[in-house]
Amino acid sequence: MATKILAAVSGFIIIMISRGSYAGILLLMAIESANIPLPSEIIMPFSGYLVWLGQFNIWWAAFFGAFGCLVGSIVSYALGFYGGRPLIEKFGKYILFSHRDLDRAERWFDKHGEVTVFFSRLLPIVRTYISFPAGVAEMNIKKFSVYTFLGSFGWCLALAYLGLKLGQSWESLRKYFHGLDWLILALIVAGIIYWIARHLNHRNPKS
Repeated sequence: MATKILAAVSGFIIIMISRGSYAGILLLMAIESANIPLPSEIIMPFSGYLVWLGQFNIWWAAFFGAFGCLVGSIVSYALGFYGGRPLIEKFGKYILFSHRDLDRAERWFDKHGEVTVFFSRLLPIVRTYISFPAGVAEMNIKKFSVYTFLGSFGWCLALAYLGLKLGQSWESLRKYFHGLDWLILALIVAGIIYWIARHLNHRNPKS
């Protein structure tokens, strides 16, 4: 079932880029960065394959990919900025997220936001969702935009370059990134478990 879904998604991506050229890359990467997990590990390597065919320029492919990431990320940031904080303040206690945690997250983004956003854009899974908490923490939008674009440009260029080097074998990248996705997901789950355990221990201190 999962294989069929991935094949359908891959087919959709290939059609969008083949018909839409650079605008197709922009649109797909915008969707990917707006909390809708279209795999950039297919979008950009296929774009690199088209560079190999002589249909695209690798720098423009990376630019439009990064610009698409910025567009989608701003949408996700805005959702967090305008809607995320009130929801967390109202319902956060039900997911063990207090007002104090929210203030701590805001201070973290004030101090480390540039580094966090930049390097998160270079990681599978995390890169898709980092913009929402940045918005909730009300990170400076100008800094957010600059570091989102720069991090995304590096990611898009690297994937397009791999697609260029592999040529007709560009699809072989999927299995490697699929394994990395599971590793990142495992780390996220471990972090969530640690978060829950820490907050439960704080709520129920030993006498």
